[in-house]
Amino acid sequence: MKTAIVVLGSSNDTQGNLSTIALERCREALSAFRAHRGAWIIPTGGWGAHFNTTAKPHWRYVRAYLEAQGIPGASFLAGVESVNTIEDARLCRPVVEGHGIEELVVVTSDFHVPRARFLFEREFPGVRLTFLGAQTHLGKDELARLRQHEEQALAQLRVRFPN
Repeated sequence: MKTAIVVLGSSNDTQGNLSTIALERCREALSAFRAHRGAWIIPTGGWGAHFNTTAKPHWRYVRAYLEAQGIPGASFLAGVESVNTIEDARLCRPVVEGHGIEELVVVTSDFHVPRARFLFEREFPGVRLTFLGAQTHLGKDELARLRQHEEQALAQLRVRFPN
């Protein structure tokens, strides 16, 4: 079965250093890569005032980090220059279809899994999907804020995309 691991983007600073959340997702992707021999990696993330204002798309920093951890360059498929989770799912479609991928392992943060699941299940009804949520190590208040944001965003998506 052809498998790809989609690493959803997070943020980086103005020098391209990955945020804590992005690093947590990368570490989870490394574990997934070791568990899925022969899988490809699809890193996501482009530019946006809220997550990346450098000259390179975010996915390039994710790829560089993962390569530095030992994932060979030949294991990467095209990066996806998305600005949000909706685009992550939508823009992964041509890569997935172009390579005949039958299984996707979607790596994100634990608090983000429900929204990612909603969007990827809509976009990939015929693909086997697994969702891995990297444990988030942030302060209690920041994590509560992120969870609240995710609940609101998912509620809006359910209204926007009923069934």
